[in-house]
Amino acid sequence: MTTRPNVLWICTDQQRWDTLGSAGNTWTRTPHLDALAEGGVVFDAAYTQSPVCTPSRASFLTGRYPRTTGARQNGQSLSEHEVLVTRTLADAGYVCGLAGKLHLSAAHPSVSPGTEPRVRDGYSEFHWSHHPDPDWPTNEYEHWLRERGTTYSTPFLEGSHHVMEGMPEEDHQTTWCANKAVEFIEAHEDFENPWLFSVNIFDPHHPFDPPAAYLRRYLDRLDEIPLPAYEDGELDTKPVFQRIDHEGAYGGNEDFSYPRMSDREHRLVRAAYWAMCDLIDAQVGRMLDALGRTGQRDNTIVVFSTDHGEMLGDHGIYLKGPYFYEAAVRVPLIVSFPGRVPPGRRAPELVELVDIAPTLLDAAGLPRTPGMQGRSLWPRLSGQDDTAEPREDVYCEYYNAMPWHPDPKPQATMIRTAAHKLVAFHGLDTGELYDLTADPGEHTNLWDSEDHAALKAELLIRLADRMAWTVDPLPGRTANF
Repeated sequence: MTTRPNVLWICTDQQRWDTLGSAGNTWTRTPHLDALAEGGVVFDAAYTQSPVCTPSRASFLTGRYPRTTGARQNGQSLSEHEVLVTRTLADAGYVCGLAGKLHLSAAHPSVSPGTEPRVRDGYSEFHWSHHPDPDWPTNEYEHWLRERGTTYSTPFLEGSHHVMEGMPEEDHQTTWCANKAVEFIEAHEDFENPWLFSVNIFDPHHPFDPPAAYLRRYLDRLDEIPLPAYEDGELDTKPVFQRIDHEGAYGGNEDFSYPRMSDREHRLVRAAYWAMCDLIDAQVGRMLDALGRTGQRDNTIVVFSTDHGEMLGDHGIYLKGPYFYEAAVRVPLIVSFPGRVPPGRRAPELVELVDIAPTLLDAAGLPRTPGMQGRSLWPRLSGQDDTAEPREDVYCEYYNAMPWHPDPKPQATMIRTAAHKLVAFHGLDTGELYDLTADPGEHTNLWDSEDHAALKAELLIRLADRMAWTVDPLPGRTANF
């Protein structure tokens, strides 16, 4: 058995922090993830560095902030000079594999008609499927469906314009991703080399298309499902982008016009989203079972996370965009490693996804990649050092990360402390300020409150400090003057 741990890194797409039973959700069925949480550490206050895919993924794979990596937007490509943690592990002897999404390049059929261009990612086994739709010839999930004699089809649910009848569980892309992980785990049962496998599931990203069998139990109680957390008029004092997207997601380029959706449709979308989370949990169970069957569980770190959240109608908005509500930027993060990470702990301190990469290197006994900006969580996870000062705040960026708001272009940054959150829209003299103790739902914007002017000034200085420390530490100084 190798002394370096294997890593099973399960990363979903657009999954809110509050979708798991371990987070208090009484609707979803997530027994496998709840058991993973009980057997490891749950970070209750984990935050992404961007509410959008590419900037977030580039950040947590490099351990560097979006402004530092330069991958600040969907549609950009990560620089060839950036070093992914998977590349570093591969160079140290790890066999790295991936199934599903990567999204570190300009991934769109209109500019990359064949496939998403590869970066120096370190994956020697690469089963790519950016999303399940058959619009790339190299979408391996589509090849798998053809081999099974199946055609991808997700018609709208009868009576709905936002929820689809997804592929059956056995043919779903989430299941395909898990299959690839199980095959990889089984193939390494008798080998000494350490490995890392990235399971990059597309769910519960829209379109909302769970298998009918998973949606059914929610439909039986549809009228009981809570409506989105939205108060009439709350957007009147908030940045214009939210009011635009209230009328239609992605600046009107997508449907999901909140005012035009019925209560039934709001509940249907929430039901479908939760059902997709249930499917994820079932497939996580299969992967964990494979680790146990092959005798590799005790030497495998399991990380469960996502890239960012989903508004799901809260604050009158669907999907994602230039907003930093908890629904968009607070994410699930569970780490389990039997025998090395004491089980049953909930960590309340603020952490960032940028911390994952240095944590994995620390667990493997490898030095940090030059230029990494995240903090390793390994000393706390392993119990080696509980004296390190926790973060006083977390930081998040949105630099016109999606092209749906051309004028004005949203350039925004967020700082969140234990008690407050401030969002500044640069160049527009507008923003958001929330007292998270008095208003945990973030409905009342205090940006223009004279009573909170001193707090606003204090947080703006703190935000400026965090922005300053995203400056690239590379190249390092080679002289003393």
